[in-house]
Amino acid sequence: MEDICNKCGLPKNLCVCQDIAKESQKIKIRELPRRFGKIITSIRGLGSDVDVESLTKELKTHLACGGTIKGTEIILQGKHARKAKEILLKQGFKEELIDAGR
Repeated sequence: MEDICNKCGLPKNLCVCQDIAKESQKIKIRELPRRFGKIITSIRGLGSDVDVESLTKELKTHLACGGTIKGTEIILQGKHARKAKEILLKQGFKEELIDAGR
């Protein structure tokens, strides 16, 4: 028996909750300085409807960097704002809702 989504009531393989959530997320991407001159890239604004763990894994794989999740914030090691935005666009997030300011 297939798993059923709690929100929409559809089977997990037909669930559209993540697609709908991706179209309404206001995401902020920032490059921030840390100790000893290191730079991190912070991605905030991802809701609980988005699978943050798989998104983090994909970002870390494509950017060849380390990173972690703190709540719904993704923290990547290094300067990756531009490339992270490109990956988020390929994942289905809207360009108008992604703020990749400094």
